Amino acid sequence: MTDAPAETREPSIVELLNIMARLRDPVGGCAWDLEQTFATIAPYTVEEAYEVADAIRRGAMGDLSEELGDLLLQVVFHAQMAKEAGAFDFDDVARGVSAKMIRRHPHVFGDAKVRSAAEQTTAWEEIKAAERAGKAQSRAKATAGLLDDIAVTLPALTRATKLSRRAARVGFVWPDIQAILAKLREEVAELEAEVAAGDAAKAREELGDVLFVCANIARELDVDPEDALRETNAKFTRRFAFIERALAERGSSPEQSNLAEMDALWNQAKHAERS
Repeated sequence: MTDAPAETREPSIVELLNIMARLRDPVGGCAWDLEQTFATIAPYTVEEAYEVADAIRRGAMGDLSEELGDLLLQVVFHAQMAKEAGAFDFDDVARGVSAKMIRRHPHVFGDAKVRSAAEQTTAWEEIKAAERAGKAQSRAKATAGLLDDIAVTLPALTRATKLSRRAARVGFVWPDIQAILAKLREEVAELEAEVAAGDAAKAREELGDVLFVCANIARELDVDPEDALRETNAKFTRRFAFIERALAERGSSPEQSNLAEMDALWNQAKHAERS
């Protein structure tokens, strides 16, 4: 592990790395930062990634710049802790991802030819598969599973989509979207049966099956299910706020209202949005 000369780095990166090293300095550093570990920081890393996605969704470039900075800080934080442990440092992280990007873009940095984005996606997956095979061999895991390296800590819908996409590459996939929709109807019927039977445990399992099929639909439609659900959450929030405002104008509130009244207002909100 080597540190690149300061003059070869951007001054802003040097400053950020120095700030994090100072925060983690046992003598005069920040008590909170010193107490942190990879495990305690990981939730913040995930949270910052979601805040980046939210800024993009809102088209807020000022917020996006700030949130990308917060996400970069997470990388620097993890790299500093790794450096202290003698494992790797920020330069190793940067060099590693640079080498990976060059390796995965032979049509840009080499002589390979691709004719479309779809072709490049296929080539990308083939290169990744070769990298996984190399890692498995180096670890003496000749029988490493196809799905083994898909992180279990991913949001469940995201991981389900990745699992189904990986399985689809080897032919374990429904033939088309209509077959997936038919499977969804089948799983919903099974969920309804368990709900009617009053079996909460089996209903929970069937609900998971429904969500997994929905993830397959997202894969087939090339839609990020987390992004789709975030948009629906935002839509629900807007429409419920409309209900609250309308009730307040009537001198009422959701607690004083009833389902019929609120449902009518919901339909008004929906109609106003579509208009």
